[in-house]
Amino acid sequence: MQVSLLQSDTELGQVADVMLVLRPSFTKATLIEQIKLQQQQGYQLSYLSDQQQIVAVAGFVIAWKLSWGKHLYLDDLVTLPNCRSKGVGKQLLHWLEDYAKQQQCEQFHLGSGVQRFAAHRFYLRHGFDIRSHHFTEQLS
Repeated sequence: MQVSLLQSDTELGQVADVMLVLRPSFTKATLIEQIKLQQQQGYQLSYLSDQQQIVAVAGFVIAWKLSWGKHLYLDDLVTLPNCRSKGVGKQLLHWLEDYAKQQQCEQFHLGSGVQRFAAHRFYLRHGFDIRSHHFTEQLS
């Protein structure tokens, strides 16, 4: 299995197919449009492939905040359902940690919906702590 950073529109189409598992409210076309918009703001995608098939995707941003310093913020992490519990997510998460260190990030952050208990267990198992609550107000 190999992790790569997204480099081309061809890869983006394949990555979008996997990302739709996590973001089913999008169509493939609208998801690709949104990703391209976010890329203009620093959003990056990495993916893990196994035998020429993309099996997991991570979307993230490297940014700076007064409270966190330079950090990697993981927006999206998804593994194909038939590839879960096989070390795929763990390998991609470790790649992200290494990438954050290479980019001289001080911290690694992510948010996870309160209902995603399996994801929470995964993150806690891999060394993440719950350090805050994230509040949201719908404006529209």
